[in-house]
Amino acid sequence: MTSFDPARYLPDDLLARIRERAVVHDRENTFPHDDLDELRAAGYLGILVPSDLGGAGLSLAEASLLQQRLAGAAPATALAVNMHLVWTGVAKVLSDRGLNDLEHVQRGAAAGEVFAFGISEAGNDLVLFGSDTEARPDGDGGYTFTGTKIFTSLSPVWDHLGVHGLDETSADGPKMVFAFLDRSDDVVAHDDWDTLGMRGTQSRTTELRGAHAPADRIVRRIDPGPQPDPLVFGIFAVFEILLASVYTGIARRALDLAVAAATSRRSKKTGTTYANDPDIRWRVADMALAYDALPPQLASLASDVDTLVDHGGRWFALLSGVKYRAVAMAKEVVDDAILVGGGSAYFSHNELSRLYRDVLAGMFHPSDSESAHSTAAAAWLGPVTA
Repeated sequence: MTSFDPARYLPDDLLARIRERAVVHDRENTFPHDDLDELRAAGYLGILVPSDLGGAGLSLAEASLLQQRLAGAAPATALAVNMHLVWTGVAKVLSDRGLNDLEHVQRGAAAGEVFAFGISEAGNDLVLFGSDTEARPDGDGGYTFTGTKIFTSLSPVWDHLGVHGLDETSADGPKMVFAFLDRSDDVVAHDDWDTLGMRGTQSRTTELRGAHAPADRIVRRIDPGPQPDPLVFGIFAVFEILLASVYTGIARRALDLAVAAATSRRSKKTGTTYANDPDIRWRVADMALAYDALPPQLASLASDVDTLVDHGGRWFALLSGVKYRAVAMAKEVVDDAILVGGGSAYFSHNELSRLYRDVLAGMFHPSDSESAHSTAAAAWLGPVTA
């Protein structure tokens, strides 16, 4: 068996160009079109698509490693591409279990089409299990969707938008409806993405004004609330693992920058580099100890998804837990890297300054701290009783 080589899919020269452009997109609050063009040309949009459908046929564990590598060059580019890879990853989860519901996603991704994630809604802490978006049946098996989605990454470039909504009018309702929309005048992206960090994702608010999905783009009609449908599991599993991968990649880059700073900065007091300072050594070691725990966890969980391991009722706690730990770890590592980097890290042109802002986005993605702890408590203690 040959070992997986991430550089085959993300060569060093490509990453160098992406890293150089990240500075500009962060400063100018623009989408990284050149990054996407180069990644598309390299076949990156199809890394999770089976080879017989035109993709690279990689596993979720391998995609996790690639996203860590990409995030080390440009966190916003990695996070934006993440939302496309979520859908191709869900398609893989389903097809691995004998369900070809999302084959159109796999074929489209292999052809270079971009799929975006339109699930998040302001104030909707039910996330996958409920929706404030109205899904109204058209009488022919299709639906129109009316509502507002937030944090819609890839807004300037997506070809297809995966959404969900609530059907409360059908006789068997209420039903959660998952579907894919094409661009139309009924899908309006507001140019409102002006944020502290992750600016290149251009995750704009998206207003659905009766946007139509025909019957062949309706993926699921399921009951609201937690339940074991493979689509729900696939979305949650791939979303959490790939998000954790991005923030783990940020942490690795911050650690590398801290090491570079410690080995290059010299103390006026001692005349030697800060790599010899016991306090700096302790801080870098602490960063490394925190970081080193995450890649094995990601590899293990992603492999379990790939190989159909059954964790039963613990799956959601395991998945929300790894995302929570990755974000918390990454923020701590970046904080320490700033201190190791010294005063120059406080300037906006310094890469650590950008990582400091980008890593803050992690707290806003599901599962947040409260949700992760609630899920873990339910897994170990059972539901709250009266």
